Amino acid sequence: MLHLRVIGPPERTDEVLRLLDEAVGVTNLVVLPGAARSPKGDLVQFDVAREAANEVIDRLQQLGLSDDGSISAEQVDLAISNAADRAKEEAPGEADDAVVWADLAQRTGGDIRLTWAFLAFLAIATQIAGIGVIVNSPILIVGAMVLGPEFGAIAAICFGLLRGNWRLIAGALRTLAIGFATAIAITFACALVSRWLGWIGQSTLLGHEEIEFIVKPDKWSFIVALLAGAAGVLSFTAGKSSALVGVFISVTTVPAAGYFAVAAALGRWADMAGSVAQLAVNIAGMIISGTLTLIVQKAYWSRFGVRLPAGPPRGSRLR
Repeated sequence: MLHLRVIGPPERTDEVLRLLDEAVGVTNLVVLPGAARSPKGDLVQFDVAREAANEVIDRLQQLGLSDDGSISAEQVDLAISNAADRAKEEAPGEADDAVVWADLAQRTGGDIRLTWAFLAFLAIATQIAGIGVIVNSPILIVGAMVLGPEFGAIAAICFGLLRGNWRLIAGALRTLAIGFATAIAITFACALVSRWLGWIGQSTLLGHEEIEFIVKPDKWSFIVALLAGAAGVLSFTAGKSSALVGVFISVTTVPAAGYFAVAAALGRWADMAGSVAQLAVNIAGMIISGTLTLIVQKAYWSRFGVRLPAGPPRGSRLR
C-alpha cells in the first residue's frame, strides 16, 4: 500500500473527503484540521492500495492541491490490519502490476539530472570495463555492467516518448551523451598513459575471444537488448530494484564504451566501430522495448483500472 499525506486549504477539505469516500482501496483515513503550518491548511492522511492510487492522486491534483498545498506518498512496508486487507481486495489487479504514474514521472525526472555522482559512477564503470578488456576478464566486464547508472536515463526516454515530453527526452539524451563522452574520455586518457608506460600495446586485444562479443553486435545483441529494456521498465514500475541487476548484466553499454576507449588509445579503428555499433544497438533496443512496455501498461490500466465519478471543477466548494 501507499501512505498519502495531503495538505490543503480548509475550504477544500470537504471535497477531498468526498473524493476519498468514493474511492476504492482507501483506508486508515485521518483528518487533522489546521494541523499544517507550511503550507498552512488541513492535514489529511490515508493509506491506499497501490493499484488504486493513480485515480486518487490524479483527482487530488485536479483539485489544485499540488498548487495550493502538498501531496506526498511513501511505500507502506508493513500493514497489519483487516481494514487494509479489505482495501487491497477492493482494488482491481495486483499491486506488483500497478504503475503509479506520478511516482514514475518524478523518478525519471530525477534520473535525467547530470550529477557528479552519475558521472563518477559511469566513469568508474567504464574504466573497470576497460581494464576487463585489457586483461580479458569477463568478471570485470560483468562488474562494470552492474555498476553502470545509465538505465535511469534510458527509462526517462521511454517515459518521455510515452507522454510526448520532448524536454524530458532531450534532458535524458544530454545526460547519456555527456556521461558516456566523459567516461570514454577519462578511460581513453588512462589507456594512453598505460600505453606510454608500456603496459599495453598493439597485441593487447589479440586472442580475447571471451569478450569479443562486445565488438561484434548481431541479431542476438538486439534481441537481448529488447528483453532487457522490457524487464528494466517492469522492475522500475513495480518497484523491484533487485531485478535491475539482471538487466544491467544483460546489456553491454558500459563494456562497449570501455572497449571503445581502449581501442582508440591503441588505434584499432575496426574495434572502435564495433563498440559504437554495440552501444547503439543496446540503447536503441532498450528504448524500443521499454516504450512498448509502458504503452501496454498504460493501455491495460486505462481499461481495467479504477474510475471515480466526475467531481466538481477545480477550486469549487461544496455547499
